[in-house]
Amino acid sequence: MKFVEKSWKVDEIMELWDLYDENRAKLNKTHVIGIPISEGEYHIVVDIWTINSKGEILITQRHQEKTFGLLWECTGGSVICGESSKVGALRELSEEVGINASNEQLLLIHTIRLKDRFVDTYITRQDVVLDDLELQAEEVVDAKFISFEELNIMWKNGLIVPRHRYELYQDDIINYIKKNIDSKL
Repeated sequence: MKFVEKSWKVDEIMELWDLYDENRAKLNKTHVIGIPISEGEYHIVVDIWTINSKGEILITQRHQEKTFGLLWECTGGSVICGESSKVGALRELSEEVGINASNEQLLLIHTIRLKDRFVDTYITRQDVVLDDLELQAEEVVDAKFISFEELNIMWKNGLIVPRHRYELYQDDIINYIKKNIDSKL
């Protein structure tokens, strides 16, 4: 694995989110990251689960200075102003771990509305080598492939970021693995 320092300065457009109503209709308003969102307004967040042809799941370890530092998670983040959910997911994959996927390689498996956000969960099948990953140094300190069973053990042991939406879509992940991976092994 290589660690990549992002030398570019985040410009103003990248600090903005598009806002949506409870039905996910765009409000034609933007929001500055870091300021609490008003009630009834939502932004879009993406989770991306990368699975290889062995059915292993890529997880990354958060930078120690971030919230939930040193806990493990899938790739993800907020969709920025002007992006679609899928474009935001592709950007996050590229920025955080150096995986350049295509639109066709992302499968939306789950969407949920939470207090101030919609979370779109994607799966992508990628046979990447850990040594070839380019980890975003400000965000990620490690990466590894694990089995679905190991993921659940880590979840139960408090080693995964405690986002309870995972419990809502974990069956979608295992079903994808069973349908698309296990049957081919």
